[in-house]
Amino acid sequence: MTIRRTPSTRLSLVAVALVASAVLTGCERPPPESVQHGFRGTGMVQVYNARTLEAQAPNNVVPDPVPAVPGDGPKAKDVYKNVQVLGDLSVAEFNRTMVAISAWVSPKEQCTYCHMAGEGFESDSMYTKVVARRMLQMTQAINSKWSAHVGGTNGNGAGVTCFTCHRGQHNPSELWFRAPPQVQASRALGNDAGQNRPSPGVTLASLPYDALTDYLLDAKEIRVGGTTALPTGNRQNIKQTEFTFALMIHMSNSLGVNCTYCHNSQNFAGWEGAPPQRVTAWHGIRMAREINNVYMEPLQAVFPAARLGPTGDVAKVGCATCHQGAYKPLYGANMLKDYPVLGRITGSTAGPVVAGPIAGLLGRVLFDTGKFDLTPDAKKQIAAASQALARDASLKVDLSGFTDRTGNANANAELAKNRAFAVRDALTAAGVPQARINLRKPELVIAGADGSSRRVDLVAVK
Repeated sequence: MTIRRTPSTRLSLVAVALVASAVLTGCERPPPESVQHGFRGTGMVQVYNARTLEAQAPNNVVPDPVPAVPGDGPKAKDVYKNVQVLGDLSVAEFNRTMVAISAWVSPKEQCTYCHMAGEGFESDSMYTKVVARRMLQMTQAINSKWSAHVGGTNGNGAGVTCFTCHRGQHNPSELWFRAPPQVQASRALGNDAGQNRPSPGVTLASLPYDALTDYLLDAKEIRVGGTTALPTGNRQNIKQTEFTFALMIHMSNSLGVNCTYCHNSQNFAGWEGAPPQRVTAWHGIRMAREINNVYMEPLQAVFPAARLGPTGDVAKVGCATCHQGAYKPLYGANMLKDYPVLGRITGSTAGPVVAGPIAGLLGRVLFDTGKFDLTPDAKKQIAAASQALARDASLKVDLSGFTDRTGNANANAELAKNRAFAVRDALTAAGVPQARINLRKPELVIAGADGSSRRVDLVAVK
């Protein structure tokens, strides 16, 4: 049977099609937009989703700066007690900076988040004040030393402030801890290397669930596969490739970008033809590693147990801590210009001296594998601790030596003891009376093989 389509029938079909198209268009989500990032035909394309960007916008609103004040007048360190970092600011500028930091980190509690009422602002009895002081030193160091990544006062970028990570919260929303070890049900098929364990850190991908410890705390090489068919030159295995991919997933998700944001699509492994962002990322990895080892890990003894991770470690930073899904933190807004003191190092760069009921790290001395010789950096840490002890004669120092988990247990115990002896001898040589130095057996065993495990902790005690 043949159906004859009259003009009215054709018009009806067209009308139905238009209505259906209108209905479907109304239900369609805004399509992602793509931006060509390299030469045509190379696949160097960045994809941006309007819905994602709209959801991120409120989190990237920069607060108005606190109104400027005169920079002259008495210095804060001459008027207030125990000002160790920002003391060269005028009293007015110091108070202005404190008001801004309070709004960035503790908008509800304000000053009482770090200061105990009735004790005076000079008291260090609250751990939050001790941490805040060290974080100020960290912020100044980032802007001064790592301009190749953040720009800061020495580059073309915006630098960082406390708001970059905190954004009105006590704790930045994007921190990480050492992942607790997961028991493998069966080893019949070999070690799964942490795969198929859903983790937000790798966006639930089938990749090792903890790649940040290896690269943003330890300094393992970031490598993908060998570059030759035979086992010569870059001899990397598939397992290391998978860990590297896990790190790359973290970085891509943290910045909201594709792989080609940093890599040449024609040669991902090579640096030739790579965008300049790859150099910036190279510095960023090392910056995060320094932050975690120099500023975060030494604060572990300061934090209460409730603020530590599932394995008892202190929170650490990753790419997402600052970026939070944006290719540049706060989309490149420059807050540092309104608070230039955060862009230069002022006062001592040593760790904080912690008084009161909180035991605090005066320093952490690191050692090379199997050795107890003091490195130049170790001598700097010991010199800073000696100066801190000289400033407060009521303090003593506990020394605890550690090793990593590799090697013979008895030899490691002897090595840990010799490391503590080496630090003790250096302290006494610097003028610290031996009566103020206590050798303490560590209360925990370091379950790792990284550089931060081979150490001596110098803990201030009353």
